[in-house]
Amino acid sequence: MKVLTAYIRQHKRAAAFYFIAMAVFFILLFFYRLPVAAWAYGAVLCLAFGLILAVPDYLKFRKKHRELYRLEGQQEITDTGLLPDPEGLLEQDYQGLIAGLLEKEKDTQDRLNRRYQDMSDYYTMWAHQVKTPIAALKLSLENEDSSLAREIRGEVTRIDQYVDMAMCYLRLDSDTTDYVFEECEIDRILRQAVRKFSSSFIQKKIRLEYEPVDWKVVTDEKWLLFVIEQILSNSLKYTRSQGKVVIERQEGEILCIRDNGIGIAPEDIPRIFEKGYTGYNGRNDKKASGLGLYLCRRICENLGYRIWASSSVGEGTAIYIDLKRRLTKM
Repeated sequence: MKVLTAYIRQHKRAAAFYFIAMAVFFILLFFYRLPVAAWAYGAVLCLAFGLILAVPDYLKFRKKHRELYRLEGQQEITDTGLLPDPEGLLEQDYQGLIAGLLEKEKDTQDRLNRRYQDMSDYYTMWAHQVKTPIAALKLSLENEDSSLAREIRGEVTRIDQYVDMAMCYLRLDSDTTDYVFEECEIDRILRQAVRKFSSSFIQKKIRLEYEPVDWKVVTDEKWLLFVIEQILSNSLKYTRSQGKVVIERQEGEILCIRDNGIGIAPEDIPRIFEKGYTGYNGRNDKKASGLGLYLCRRICENLGYRIWASSSVGEGTAIYIDLKRRLTKM
């Protein structure tokens, strides 16, 4: 009914002309005093000819509408050849305009892709260059066991983590991002993450409660390790001295990392995985970027995992990752 109404509106002038012509015809018949049967016969003939012309045109109109509606549901249209064949000069003009806009969009997208690739290549080179002095600093501090050396080691680890975050942010939406899924031992990934922050645990006197979980999942080790490192980093950052961090497997395939730190305000919980959102704790910290948990959420989505949090102010925070893979749109 909606298509029919639209068709009538589009051809309202033609329909008005048709009915005016019919009225003139009947007025002439009336003045010439022709029989009523002649009137009826003329009316039926006019209606029949009108339907013969209008019905095929309406069916063509409806078909074209359905084709355009189907194209509208597609994610991307790159060629005007997908559009219905134009009828008349105006439709040809519209399709020519669309073709011009598509060409401009393609040129703009190519230019942006080249700019993004140049930026990505530059920061990749920058990261590799920065990693060299970071590795040298770690090596220089390896045999030092003073409190100052441990403090410097913690800061170097933090710098190394920030470089990894920058690279992850750049690669997250890249077409060349490589996800390699294979069966991995969760204990092996957890031990790597804990080892990276071992000096921070010692320096802040934070107790780690972790028992091997003897658990294997299909995942990308590099990206899952990044997520776990981000969560551990936050736990260490917001847990006071003499506190604790617990790593455990919960019912099903849920990995839980919880602490007894300062916790998160209830109004911040729904938004902590948003890009750039730092919340009350971040505003107090002044150094928070609001990217850590955002990157964790995006990576978990790409890996097919679900991540969420629970927290109480003054009691601590728990981050949960459901490692049961779901279908993704990568």
